[in-house]
Amino acid sequence: MKLALSVLCEHPGRKTGLTTLFHELVAHALPLFPDVDWIVYAGPSQEWTLGGPRVELVRRFPANDHLSRRLFADHFRVPADARRRGAAALLTVGFVPLRHSLPVAMQIFSLQHLDSINRLGLVRRLYRRFIVDRSVRRANLIITNSRFAAGRLRRAYPGLGERMIVSPEGLQHEQFRPVPAGADETKWLREKYDLAPGYLFWASNFYTYKQADKLLAAYARLPAALRQVHPLVMVGGNWLGGLDRARAQAATLGIGSDVCFPGWVDDPDLAPLYRQARGFVLASREETFGRCVVEAMACGTPCVVNDIPIMHEVTGGHALIVDFNDTPAATAALETLCTDDATHARLRAQGIAWSAQFNFDKLATERIDAMRATLAGEPVKQG
Repeated sequence: MKLALSVLCEHPGRKTGLTTLFHELVAHALPLFPDVDWIVYAGPSQEWTLGGPRVELVRRFPANDHLSRRLFADHFRVPADARRRGAAALLTVGFVPLRHSLPVAMQIFSLQHLDSINRLGLVRRLYRRFIVDRSVRRANLIITNSRFAAGRLRRAYPGLGERMIVSPEGLQHEQFRPVPAGADETKWLREKYDLAPGYLFWASNFYTYKQADKLLAAYARLPAALRQVHPLVMVGGNWLGGLDRARAQAATLGIGSDVCFPGWVDDPDLAPLYRQARGFVLASREETFGRCVVEAMACGTPCVVNDIPIMHEVTGGHALIVDFNDTPAATAALETLCTDDATHARLRAQGIAWSAQFNFDKLATERIDAMRATLAGEPVKQG
């Protein structure tokens, strides 16, 4: 059986969690399902390292750095090309092509277009509303990554029936682990980033819903001496001026010298940056999973997260969960993480144990099994 996967929705210059998902899904499925071959649609400049006789890489179509051309390709050209190449089904993220001639398994993780506060822009929001409404009705299989996301989808789109499965995110445990492979990470940290261990860490694109402003407001209330020992490191790319606004806010709050904005970092740097942090902070007002939290926990880094349903699900309660709309309470949580060694040690041990359940073998098995059952007309089993 051949499965086609379009990764064109990713921008070559702005990696997200999907970048990892695409590669790891195929990498883990190859040995687990020796009778499944892959056709992967990637843009001319997109990073894709998996090859071999069972992975056919097609670079004929543009990725999301050419948005209008990418949309045309994903909706019209890719499905026809995949069928010609013998694909049994097409795996997408967030859409069913407007013209498709083969079954579609749609992975969908977000309904941000339903909330204008996310500042998607009128055209983008209208497109997302139209395409998701249409796609949810027409997808042969819908895959989402949490019980919270599944519940939201079922409320927005009654009648999904048994076409949807929940398959939690995976984790690269060989990379995200509490003990480094052997290098002196303290020395590396000083030489590359001019940082000492013990900082508070953020890793995300500066999307509006990530609420960098609320984290900065809470952090600014910490005593100056504590901020000096535990600076805030905010790694991530700009999004509609979000990084620029965060820099400006830090300056306005008088904490510019206590906050570091390295921008994008190389993928291999993420795990050491997690490990050397005193804690990881995610102030998002909405997530459908929050893989960065699980990555931090796997690295032995305790977390402070916003009090939203998905954070209770993903952390299993093994984190400091606080409402970032309550700035004094958020500050108190940050201070606890910085000063309470017993709480820190407890959350570290609990996080390492909890994160072990998330792996890409399980993800690949769940998703491929569900696609096979759908193609065979059999009931989809929920793991």
